[in-house]
Amino acid sequence: MPIRTKISILALALTTIIGGSAIATPSQPPLSPGEPLTQKAENESKKANALFEIIFMENVMQSPISQTHLGIKNDYDKWDERGEEADSNSLERTKRHLTQLEQIDVSKLDEQTRLSFNLLNQKLKQEVKDYQWRFHNYPVNQMHGGHTMVASFLINQHQIDSQSDAEAYIARLQGVPEYLDQLERALEIRAEKGIIAPRFVFPHVLSGSKNIIEGAPFDSGEDSAIWADFKRKVEALEIESKDKKLLLSDARQALLTRVKPAYEKLISYIVRLETKADSRDGVWKFPLGEQYYNNALARTTTTDMTAEQIHELGLKEVARIHNEMREIMKKVNFEGDLPAFFKFMREDKQFYYPATDEGRDAYLHQAITLIDTISSRLDEVFNVKPQAPMIVKRVETFREKSAGKAFYNQPTPDGSRPGTYYANLYDMEAMPKYQMEALAYHEGTPGHHMQIAIAQELEGVPKFRKFGGYTAYIEGWGLYSEFFPKEMGLYSDPYSDFGRLAMELWRSCRLVVDTGMHAKRWTREESINYYVQNTPNAKSDAIKMVERHVVMPSQATAYKIGMLKILELRQKAKLALGNKFDIREFHTLVLQNGPLPLDVLEEQVDLWVSREG
Repeated sequence: MPIRTKISILALALTTIIGGSAIATPSQPPLSPGEPLTQKAENESKKANALFEIIFMENVMQSPISQTHLGIKNDYDKWDERGEEADSNSLERTKRHLTQLEQIDVSKLDEQTRLSFNLLNQKLKQEVKDYQWRFHNYPVNQMHGGHTMVASFLINQHQIDSQSDAEAYIARLQGVPEYLDQLERALEIRAEKGIIAPRFVFPHVLSGSKNIIEGAPFDSGEDSAIWADFKRKVEALEIESKDKKLLLSDARQALLTRVKPAYEKLISYIVRLETKADSRDGVWKFPLGEQYYNNALARTTTTDMTAEQIHELGLKEVARIHNEMREIMKKVNFEGDLPAFFKFMREDKQFYYPATDEGRDAYLHQAITLIDTISSRLDEVFNVKPQAPMIVKRVETFREKSAGKAFYNQPTPDGSRPGTYYANLYDMEAMPKYQMEALAYHEGTPGHHMQIAIAQELEGVPKFRKFGGYTAYIEGWGLYSEFFPKEMGLYSDPYSDFGRLAMELWRSCRLVVDTGMHAKRWTREESINYYVQNTPNAKSDAIKMVERHVVMPSQATAYKIGMLKILELRQKAKLALGNKFDIREFHTLVLQNGPLPLDVLEEQVDLWVSREG
């Protein structure tokens, strides 16, 4: 069924930027009355694009973490400020940016600049509107949060290319107490408003926090994750041995006297907060919970679909995919019903690598092989490809127990850090061989790596479009990228094709369960059982997914809704263009403007069809 869309901008935090310092406002000479219209459009568009860059840079330069994500080292020794004052300042900055946009004469903008203006204007307005929901979240949870961000950020984002970079790393270690104090205050404010994570979240948060301060130099065990990272990076520096020793001594001191006490304090607070938690999982328990969830769905999907419509769409897709799976059962001559086939796929050892170092290495090697294979055939379906490289990496041990199954981290635009496809190999029974192909296509190539890296490399597009995002577009492309390789003749093994369907089925179940939990008040147990009964995935997968629904309401609905919209638009274009339709041109169209709301993507496809036809 067609997905109804409306202008709706996802207020995604700006986490990346091309290297450089803040952009100065260029002087704009006044336009003379007799100036040609084309010149007016060119000048007004230049003025608008300069303002877009200024707005983007102002936001990024307020965030040391955002700067580091893309290699800016102006505040390389600092953490972000968080709290009520920081929130208020951000709101006032957004309102000021809206006032600045009002100075632009939209009627004089060229087509691409007008698109940018509309996107930014709507985004800023929604940030103001969504300010009321700023406390409707869990700052620490099993998926992400300040408690584990400190280590993962330092390890994966803070590069050490010089002695001063190492000193900045140490300064960040010394700043951990203040950062975690702000995190604790954020939790206190929410607790006062009755917004406390469900009870199941707390053991994960405590475990993740304790893991940070386990190992040397905190105790006599193996090096802790941060200590090992700092030692490795400093050792690679080409500086005097005595300077390396001094850096290591200072870092060790900061870990023992600043980081450890700060985490012990946070852990004590989390233990106390846990006593106030209950087992209610849905956001219906929040103040104005129903309104919040409806808003979250609108932002995530960039549609006006209701929770009930999303729920029914999920049920319909689950039934369709079950029927396609039954056809695969016939191909492999399986005797039994679909639940029996699920059990077979879930339990038969042939479908899993062993839970050993050798088994995990084999998984990573095969993932690389799969990506290399499809990468060699990209010219068949793309006429645009990213320049940034990509690597495959295992999720670090300190966070693998609670982290998601797989995810992608974007590259830096300057090439200093590649894109990274992370595979979580903590539970090998949750990573079956038959799902490897679809998972690699989604997180790596042609999925997130191509979409995100290409967006970053676009020319003539403002940075807020390159580095912003719409979840339905981004995850919709990821799920679509699992699908179309089948049209290229991949998934030749019926079991791999079953894995593709299993992944799509999983995303369809998400529509049912997310709305079930947050709009229909399903319990955690009901939600887990729905996954177990309707998918071949391990129960541990179901538990993690349901826990993810709890702490990231609406987010999981984006995948399937985005994919269906892309397929709908592709079919619409094929019918309109007939023999003129070129899949490479369609893919270029989808990627060439960076992330877009689904309704704006549809407008772009319609415009392309009208021009090509």
